[in-house]
Amino acid sequence: MAAPQQPGRASQAELAKRMDPGPSAEQRRLLQRRLRTRNSLTALGIGAVALGIYGFTFYKISQERFLDELEQEVEAARSQATKTPMN
Repeated sequence: MAAPQQPGRASQAELAKRMDPGPSAEQRRLLQRRLRTRNSLTALGIGAVALGIYGFTFYKISQERFLDELEQEVEAARSQATKTPMN
């Protein structure tokens, strides 16, 4: 017969049942799938931000060139106006 247990102490079998031996193979696969999904979403987010910055930069540069060309046309028109005498 087994020895009587003291109150408040669990047997080794009960302790073994309570201990978590670690994640099972299925839990590891699920964790890897979650990490892969999270990493993919992070990569897509970073890529979208990079493309947004790239596109915004090109947009602003094209506007700047347009304004530079407009200023050149204004200067040409002013110099043309000062060369021709008014009647």
